[in-house]
Amino acid sequence: MDTTDTICALATAPGTGAIALIRLSGSDSFPIIDKIFKPAKKGFSVKNAKTHTIHFGTIDDDQGTLDEVLVYVFKQPNSYTGDDSIEISCHGSPFIQQKIIELLIQHGARMANAGEFTLRAFLNGKFDLSQAEAVADLIASNSKYAHDLALDQMRGGFSKKIKDLRTELVDFASLIELELDFSEENVEFADRNRIMLILSKLKSEISALLNSFSIGNVIKKGIPVAIIGKPNVGKSTLLNTILQEEKAIVSEIPGTTRDSIEDTIIIEGVAFRFIDTAGLRVSDDKVETMGIERTLEKIAQARIILFVFDVTNCNIDQVKEVLDEHRHLIEDPSKRIILIGNKIDQLVEIPKGFKDLVELETIFVSAKRNENINLISDSLLKSVDIDKITDNTIVSNIRHYEALSNSLRSIEEIVLGFENDIPSDLIATDIRNALYHLGSITGEVTTDEILGNIFSKFCIGK
Repeated sequence: MDTTDTICALATAPGTGAIALIRLSGSDSFPIIDKIFKPAKKGFSVKNAKTHTIHFGTIDDDQGTLDEVLVYVFKQPNSYTGDDSIEISCHGSPFIQQKIIELLIQHGARMANAGEFTLRAFLNGKFDLSQAEAVADLIASNSKYAHDLALDQMRGGFSKKIKDLRTELVDFASLIELELDFSEENVEFADRNRIMLILSKLKSEISALLNSFSIGNVIKKGIPVAIIGKPNVGKSTLLNTILQEEKAIVSEIPGTTRDSIEDTIIIEGVAFRFIDTAGLRVSDDKVETMGIERTLEKIAQARIILFVFDVTNCNIDQVKEVLDEHRHLIEDPSKRIILIGNKIDQLVEIPKGFKDLVELETIFVSAKRNENINLISDSLLKSVDIDKITDNTIVSNIRHYEALSNSLRSIEEIVLGFENDIPSDLIATDIRNALYHLGSITGEVTTDEILGNIFSKFCIGK
């Protein structure tokens, strides 16, 4: 993987804006910028500038001055990538951006690949691999807790946990490898009771990390909330009221919503992805039937289900009948079901029987008049264990989850090996596998294929 050349890219979003930022990084950064940057201070040269300084001047081409700019100087190893780096702050004209990049390429730079600046930071030891991945998560974060989770991982909170686990396993592995050197003497250097305690601790800690993925993944992507129910019970009106915008079409005609409609709202730092679905009913309309099929798919994906019914046109038995009819969809214990009795504005009082409707939590609202909608928000927040998010190391990356799963399987094989007196050389193989999978998380063991797959998902310029 060639990291000796000099790369450049637009670091801000493409398009017109007040300013734009262009990055340049690599061993030839200073010679290249000195060829096109005319500093306001006479006799000044970027290569002689101090690191972390800003300089005003113009970018010039053969036709004359292209733009007035600020040039930021970062000298290795004190830069984001660890290499000599330049950032050019110019006006946000797409023409200016393109011309500056063309000038950089003309004088020896090349366009950076997606994520290549962060890849170089990893290869130069500025980040480990899990921290580098957290950079992309931080950029993509759209809620307080997703931001906090990514920031903690970028600062090394998760990495430290993995390195601690790996250190314990390395110490244990060294004793087993030592036994292999003295296999003919039949000597045991590793106390088997202590080893079993270590393995039990490793299993427990890795299992806790794996269990945290269920909450880490939804915090990162937003907690999916499906709004379901029969046609015309007010699902779309409820969605519009929660989102405070006309996202879904509202009509008295049954079957208006024929496909799922999604949008995200942040409630006290937690992102919830609301999904308005087609009404649950038997229909001869082919398009509506396809919408209902998608509804069933969204129910399967949802972590929380808001089951909406019309209190003016439904008695207790009917509600129970609807729930029983779809029991197979909502009986998953990992899902939280909240019943929403809508249209209370059309009642003089809520029928007393609804107070203890079923064993499920029930909230009575008027989506049309925005009554009691705050109770839904409060209930949604109760479904999120905030203490778990703030007090524990959380896994939110599917690659990390898979690596931890593989390492746990190897550790379970080690335990099984000791219990069945399997030879140390076979146990050593399982130890090496566990070390490999843990090391792949932080990048202590990796391949070009893994790196290419991870960094290709980054935006260009980061």
